[in-house]
Amino acid sequence: MSKTITIMQPYFMPYIGYWQLMSAVDEFVIYDNIQYTKKGWINKNRFLRNGKPVVFSLPLKKGSSLLEVKDRYLSDDFEKEATELLRQMEGAYKKAPNFEETFMLFEKCLTYDNKNLFDFIYNSILVIKEYLEIKTKIIISSSIDMDHSLSAADKVKAICHALDTKKYINPIGGLELYLKEDFEKYGIKLNFHKALPFEYNQFNNEFEPWLTILDVLMFNSKGQVTTWLKSYELI
Repeated sequence: MSKTITIMQPYFMPYIGYWQLMSAVDEFVIYDNIQYTKKGWINKNRFLRNGKPVVFSLPLKKGSSLLEVKDRYLSDDFEKEATELLRQMEGAYKKAPNFEETFMLFEKCLTYDNKNLFDFIYNSILVIKEYLEIKTKIIISSSIDMDHSLSAADKVKAICHALDTKKYINPIGGLELYLKEDFEKYGIKLNFHKALPFEYNQFNNEFEPWLTILDVLMFNSKGQVTTWLKSYELI
């Protein structure tokens, strides 16, 4: 039986769909050798403050726009910034039912001593993965023996070939980018992951969906969150 894989960028404290996708596959490939872009969400996400979604981010050292994620670093005064971010998170969620446990997870991630951007985010992914008890194997993209100059669908197919798999799941956002028929020509079954909507109480405010996984963990038990890891459909 062929294993199933997915390929994702490294994101800091991504929304629950990221973890659903991870739990849905046998091997989760995470890119470290892709170009960092300021417009992306690699080092930022959204949390809830005063009932509204607010963006938070990891400050970075200045660097060439051509650098890959693995070649970028957190800012020199990151410890100060991290302290401020913890303060903001505490102020926003102090009264949440699962605050203490979730805050400790976040603090564990923010105090990691490696300031390489990829290593820092990768560690945070491992911390949350372990907490949610997701058993999926993670593979760092640069470790795969393949032509890394490829792009888009060709790169995905090459990774599937290198990992000897015929089943690939892509986030729903790729529905207009990748064609199932195109992948079928290469013997690869392509499906798209779509997170199903669900709601929970956020201090009795109007519900804001798809915030950082921290928001989900703040308001819900670990058992409830692991149940929601299966709240998706494959298209």
